[in-house]
Amino acid sequence: MPQIIFFIIAVGGIWFLYRRFVRDAQKLAEKSRRAETERRTGAMGTLVKDPKTGEYHVKRDDE
Repeated sequence: MPQIIFFIIAVGGIWFLYRRFVRDAQKLAEKSRRAETERRTGAMGTLVKDPKTGEYHVKRDDE
């Protein structure tokens, strides 16, 4: 019985780490794509519209 519990916990931990790895890889790929587009077009950043105020601001990397 303890082996089954350990196996379930191990599989859950591995699944959690895999999902986190995939999410981080997607963020990194998007950041790289955005940087390449900015470099190709000569842009200094990406403007995004604030839905509350309607004003535009430069998108930061942590958003």
